[in-house]
Amino acid sequence: MLTIKPRIEACFSPREFHQYEKGFELIVVIDVLRATSAICTAIEYGVKGIIPVDSVEEAREYLDKGYIAAAEREGEIVKGFTMGNSPLSYMSPDLIGQTIVLTTTNGTKAIKMAQHKETVVIGSLNNLDSLTEWLINQERNTLILASGWKDKFNLEDTICAGGLIDGVLKSGNFDSDEDSSVAAKFIFKSAKENIFSYLKASSHRRRLRKLNLNADVNYCLTPNNLTAIPILKNGILVPLKHVEKAVES
Repeated sequence: MLTIKPRIEACFSPREFHQYEKGFELIVVIDVLRATSAICTAIEYGVKGIIPVDSVEEAREYLDKGYIAAAEREGEIVKGFTMGNSPLSYMSPDLIGQTIVLTTTNGTKAIKMAQHKETVVIGSLNNLDSLTEWLINQERNTLILASGWKDKFNLEDTICAGGLIDGVLKSGNFDSDEDSSVAAKFIFKSAKENIFSYLKASSHRRRLRKLNLNADVNYCLTPNNLTAIPILKNGILVPLKHVEKAVES
């Protein structure tokens, strides 16, 4: 009897999401530089939850209500906010147990776009191996949604998507059909030995370098320095392990 395996596929930008989403209820959102790297870091370092919002105006409304709110546009912290999407800023002990509102140029837009799906988790190069292992165990059709840059393809998200696809396919329990997934996997294989060098000329890395954000770039391009997997529950990104423990009990 022929066994139909679950699929794992890559979508290169939010603009293409509607062309890929049918048949996928598990979505992995990635925005390597820097939103999802920051979200994974925040959850790893004890932030209770992150509320993703579309606009600066909405984030400002939360800020006026007394929430901790962070906003980034064009790679910079928005005026009136003290935090943006630098992952290093989310390591502060002062944020442990806090809920933070976040809006970014690309990443939070992609998260909101996918929020109607059954399961939305957050990926980055930082949590690549732990997320790969978890996806393998889910045995579900999985779509990796790259946030890109203003709806355009970018290299860093594609490399991360390729890493997830390559790792999951190695289990032998998944299939992949789309050319986007084939491309992502081979780009990852070309880049994995030296991601920093491979991305040296990428548009967003150059953009962040001009803003003197090299420390952020180096951190975001370091695989497997985190294990946390954020998951979207009732509009808030929370630690997956807490959700799984709640289900078990």
